[in-house]
Amino acid sequence: MAVAATKAFALHQDAYAEPMQKLIEAGDAPLTFEGLKLVTSVEDSIALNHSTDPAVIIAASGMCTAGRVKHHLKFNVSNARNTVLFVGYQAQGSLGRVIQNGTSPVRIFGRWYPVNAEIETGEEFSAHAGRDELIEWFESFGTPPTRTFVVHGEEDAALSFAQTLEQRFGATVTVPQRGEAVDLS
Repeated sequence: MAVAATKAFALHQDAYAEPMQKLIEAGDAPLTFEGLKLVTSVEDSIALNHSTDPAVIIAASGMCTAGRVKHHLKFNVSNARNTVLFVGYQAQGSLGRVIQNGTSPVRIFGRWYPVNAEIETGEEFSAHAGRDELIEWFESFGTPPTRTFVVHGEEDAALSFAQTLEQRFGATVTVPQRGEAVDLS
């Protein structure tokens, strides 16, 4: 899926933000460069874990909770020569957040691995709109919707965002609890 998304992004460069447009105009295409290999097969992904060549592995499982990224972490998180770079939000309780918070060792596939790799965070690539962008989007409606549900984000952030929408726009906002049923009729 990540490879398909990468190809879709490459086809729609006109949708990039201005800073990215300028990089492309300067000849610095971020999604197509020498040495880039898009891995689609399980076999090629497994081979990455046993390679001794320098590499940057970009794995798409935002919270590191499933998929090939867990295998890449298993084989690389203990090596002090490596860097694990998180480029998006890591939810509380996820393996990504546990690593990001500096916990060591971490449990992956039932075994414990010391975290010796350098851990870095870069929020620039997050696929989620930030608070200000969401408020701007909500404001674009003019009149608030009859009812709004905030269903994404950690509880404190969701409650704070709901309160902002209520106070700023007079909106009726609900932050449903897990398992709560809501009648929409």
